Amino acid sequence: MANSAHAINTATVTSLPGMFFAQAKRLGERPFLWVKVDGVYRPHTWNAIAERITAAAHGLKAAGVKTGDRVMLVSENRPEWLIADLAIMSIGAIAVPAYTTNTTVNHLHIINDSGCKVVIISTPQLARPVIAAAAESDRKLLLYVMDEPEKAMRSDATNQAWEIRAWSDLLADGSNQASPPPDIVTLKRDDVCCLIYTSGTGGLPRGVMQTHGNILCNCMGALEVLRPLGVGEEVFLSFLPLSHSYEHSGGQFFPISLGAQIYYAERVETLTTNLSEARPTLMTAVPRLYESMRARILQGLKTQSAVKRNLFQLALELGQKRYETPEAMTLWDKTRDKVCDALVRAKVTKRFGGRLKAMISGGAPLNYDVGVFFVALGVRLLQGYGQTEAGPVISANLATKIKLKTVGPPMKGVDVRIADDGEILVRGELVMKGYWNDPDGTIATIDSDGWLHTGDIGRLDEDNYIEITDRKKDIIVNSGGDNVSPQRIQGILCLEEAIGQAMAYGDKRPYITALIVPDADFASAWAKQHNVADDLAVLANNGDFKAAIGKA
Repeated sequence: MANSAHAINTATVTSLPGMFFAQAKRLGERPFLWVKVDGVYRPHTWNAIAERITAAAHGLKAAGVKTGDRVMLVSENRPEWLIADLAIMSIGAIAVPAYTTNTTVNHLHIINDSGCKVVIISTPQLARPVIAAAAESDRKLLLYVMDEPEKAMRSDATNQAWEIRAWSDLLADGSNQASPPPDIVTLKRDDVCCLIYTSGTGGLPRGVMQTHGNILCNCMGALEVLRPLGVGEEVFLSFLPLSHSYEHSGGQFFPISLGAQIYYAERVETLTTNLSEARPTLMTAVPRLYESMRARILQGLKTQSAVKRNLFQLALELGQKRYETPEAMTLWDKTRDKVCDALVRAKVTKRFGGRLKAMISGGAPLNYDVGVFFVALGVRLLQGYGQTEAGPVISANLATKIKLKTVGPPMKGVDVRIADDGEILVRGELVMKGYWNDPDGTIATIDSDGWLHTGDIGRLDEDNYIEITDRKKDIIVNSGGDNVSPQRIQGILCLEEAIGQAMAYGDKRPYITALIVPDADFASAWAKQHNVADDLAVLANNGDFKAAIGKA
């Protein structure tokens, strides 16, 4: 593969663990995973991670985990997350990622619905709601805690419905095995590798059965999207939760397919610092992060001199003109634009580490104004589209032709057509095997010809780029019979500095209203300035604060 360095041909790979171990064999002592230790990023090599995956896989087998068994995983992003995930898959078991923010009720639903028998947890603190759920479950659970579990926590487990062991015990139980489990060679692309639970906004969360092939198909398509940029020694910064299908596929397995390095961000609050330390070449994120970055840049601009503010504004205006109407750029425009490259855009590039090839936006619609803002500042921003039921990536803007009002053409290996009612239908290896324990839901979502009904409304433009207009079930029909897109209203509202989140509503009514959640930074700054409690519950009843939100 020209210009693809360590990228593996995912079309010929039969499983995700198979892909990992093939890369580890090739890359050996090269750095793979980076994590902060005593304030400094330190690497783990491909060989070191392969050894731990092998030990954990054999440890799970020794604990009685068999092919097809479900193993729940509750952890923040860290090397042990990837090790556990691949260890589970290596023995033909099914990984069940769960959010660290889940409540006891959330955990209980996933435990009972998935029928898991083992739970791997990162910290004693995150173990508590899982233990509470285990107490209410009708299952006997074995819990492994990555960080040393507290002695009291271990003793509490005596004669209970759960047993707690240390992660080090799991590794020790399989440490006498030098080779990966033989189960790997029997794995097929059509085998289920994980259950990714949906958000549950339309009811109880449903487990999406993703196969090895679903994710490998996504890796193949993503490589084709980015190949024109020159795929070489790539570096990713992982900060979106790995329990989300977007980060699971795009931030973990896609980097593995490229033989890339992955840095784990400490937390969202340290993202700016971690960006400068990791200096990623590719970055995946959700629109909310880009909205927040834009707001912070504009806020910081207020403290700059009038000359710098005017120069920044000129860079934005010329950059947007160059993107939207390049034919209208005069020689004078082009000359000033070059100056903006050196004095403005170079500083923005440095803010992202200095070697970023592209940022990929997914998980929700990207507001056009936010996209143009970054493109105008010289940052290549590619909006994509997908859902958990489809690997999850269906399409993405091409690096060679960015159309911000679209989500790009279908990726390689993906068929898309528009139904008579405007719904986007998808077919290909990326489509899930179905919903766990929900055959009726599966039949209602995937038709007899294999088309996944996405529930999104859209169209294909002259370049076969997908333009999404709304969710099929979300379109507001007001009392006058007009169709209104809540996503467009919400996107416009969230551009305001004072607004963190918004939800528009107005079905069958003569007006549209919205629920507004103030931006946390704005609320904090306002509370400090007016010497009142920094508490949204208190501020919600403060007339002056509500007036400030209205003026913003």
